[in-house]
Amino acid sequence: MSQRTYHHGDLRRAVLSAALDVIRAEGPAGLSLRDLARRAGVSHAAPAHHFKDRAGLLTAIATEGYDLLAVALAEAPELRERGVRYVRFAFAHPAHFQVMFQPELLRGDDPELLAAKARAGKELQAGVAGLAADERGPDAQLAGVAAWSLAHGFATLALTRNLPVDAPEETFRALAGLIFQPPAAPRQPPAAPRN
Repeated sequence: MSQRTYHHGDLRRAVLSAALDVIRAEGPAGLSLRDLARRAGVSHAAPAHHFKDRAGLLTAIATEGYDLLAVALAEAPELRERGVRYVRFAFAHPAHFQVMFQPELLRGDDPELLAAKARAGKELQAGVAGLAADERGPDAQLAGVAAWSLAHGFATLALTRNLPVDAPEETFRALAGLIFQPPAAPRQPPAAPRN
C-alpha cells in the first residue's frame, strides 16, 4: 500500500499538529493544505475532508486555542493569576495564540469558534468580577478590557521579543500588582496633642 492511499488513524489531529508546527516556524502565512497533506502522508485532498479549506483549518486551530485558554483561566483563583495563566498559555501555545487574534484568517461566524471565544471571555470576566469594587473601579467591563489588554499586550511583546523578559510569569504578576491593587487608605492627620 503506498503512502498516498494509507488510511491515517487520526488525520484531523495529524493535520492540526503539522499546522501548529508550521505556524510556530513560519507563521500562518506559511500554511498550505497540500503541504500539510504531504507531511501527514495522505492525499492532497484528505485535509479538505476535515477542514474544507485553509480558513477552516485556521478556525479549528483558533477554536482549540480558545478552549485551552478557557481551561487555563478557570484554574486560577483571581484576576492577577488569571493574567499569569493567560501569559503562560501564550508561551505554551504560541501558534494558537498567533492565529486566535487574527479574525481576517478565520470564519468569524463559525458556531464552535464563537462558543469557545465566549467561554474564554466568561473566564476573564469572572476574574474581574472577583475584584473588590475599589480595585475594578465603577466600570467592571472597562476593568476587564484593561486586564485583557495588559495580559495580551505583555504576552505579545514578550513572544515577539520586543520586550525581553527572563521570567514572564513573575514579571507579569508584578505588573498586574501595580495596576490592579486597592488604593491606599487615606492618611489620617495626626491627632492633636492633648493638654
